[in-house]
Amino acid sequence: MPDDGSRLERMRATLLRESSILAGLAENLDAASAQAVDVLLETRGHVLVGGAGTSNAIAMRLAHLLCCCGVPAVFLHPSDSLHGSSGAVTGGHTVVLISKGGKTADVNRFARIARERGARIVAFTEDPSSELGQLADAVVTVKIPADSDPFGMVATSSSLANGAVADAICETILHEKEYSRESFARTHPGGAVGDRIEREGILK
Repeated sequence: MPDDGSRLERMRATLLRESSILAGLAENLDAASAQAVDVLLETRGHVLVGGAGTSNAIAMRLAHLLCCCGVPAVFLHPSDSLHGSSGAVTGGHTVVLISKGGKTADVNRFARIARERGARIVAFTEDPSSELGQLADAVVTVKIPADSDPFGMVATSSSLANGAVADAICETILHEKEYSRESFARTHPGGAVGDRIEREGILK
């Protein structure tokens, strides 16, 4: 049975490795990532965000954060889209799809349907040359060392990387939209944040 010391050593090693991965992402951001910001800011309808597996959870988080930054967004599961939910997509929408390899069948099928319906596509993938990357109007390349995840398959560091790049995009949008504390306060009246808004008198 491992003792607390060895457990803490492993936990700290994981955090140090992941912080190094995030630093590498910052160095490797490219112009295509900035282009994704343009696509999102130009959206006249809703942003629909989806993914499969662990990417599904990151997609839900991204949809929420975009709303917090003044970009109307909702989560839409790519598999559900193949059973009627793709009817939600219109020409004014942007669809953001997260897929590590860009080869997930349901994700790519949804991307094709969305394009046919006139939506623009933003892809988060490590492979811009993948099918998803080729379908996208803007590709956010999120690539980390192959040995970053356990077995190269358990999406620990890779999901963190996608979440961090999504944060960078959201904060850039927040800045460029000049989205105010007052505007945010009107969308988040509940919980500890709501208490702070009331206490600080952000909404007069």
